[in-house]
Amino acid sequence: MGIIVQKFGGSSVATTEKLKKVCNHIIREFEKGNNVAVIVSAQGKTTDKLITEEKEITNTPNKREHDVLVSTGEQITIAKLAIMLNDLGYKAISLTGWQIPIITDNNFGNAKIKSINAETILDLFNNGYIVIIAGFQGINENGEITTLGRGGSDTTAVAIAASLDADKCDIYTDVDGVFTTDPRITENAQKINCISYDEMLELSSLGAKVLHNRCVEIGKKFDIPIIVKDTGMENSSRNYC
Repeated sequence: MGIIVQKFGGSSVATTEKLKKVCNHIIREFEKGNNVAVIVSAQGKTTDKLITEEKEITNTPNKREHDVLVSTGEQITIAKLAIMLNDLGYKAISLTGWQIPIITDNNFGNAKIKSINAETILDLFNNGYIVIIAGFQGINENGEITTLGRGGSDTTAVAIAASLDADKCDIYTDVDGVFTTDPRITENAQKINCISYDEMLELSSLGAKVLHNRCVEIGKKFDIPIIVKDTGMENSSRNYC
């Protein structure tokens, strides 16, 4: 029995129909006998909507309260996904960053992870649960909600994988892997079948949006295989960092 971490971004969980596809990916790994931890983003443009609503109040929000607000999107996703899996007959439980907990520094809006209590997740695995975790968020040592910056769910996923000594971390997105340029914009974009951590970091620093650069740094440090897959495909091709 292995430990598999799966991460699904906002476009992959945007609707109820897409959540059903996500359930299929989760169940497929679980039925292989693996323990599965799933990290999710807020649905679709939820975070952008929350920020727009915040701007209707002020352009200079209190940083602590900003993090309290924008972290709520992921909580909706984890609850919906756990409800759906339970309804399908699988034991699933949702966890926010503070329930694990994922401890970060005090840098609201762009916090860095300091530690993760993997025992919480491992205990749930031992009791037969699929564990659904809110990405992008943690708490500082004062118990205050923090967020990891845009794209931070990738970082949550690879950090969780490292803390669990997982076999791999599958990052599901709306494109089939890592390309030389955005395939949604450029027709002749070429897929990169295998890429090193350092090469992926360079792409991220140049603006590639496939993986958050901090998650690649963690993957390199702890030697976690990061595999990018297309949520819409049953057996999408892979890119290893």
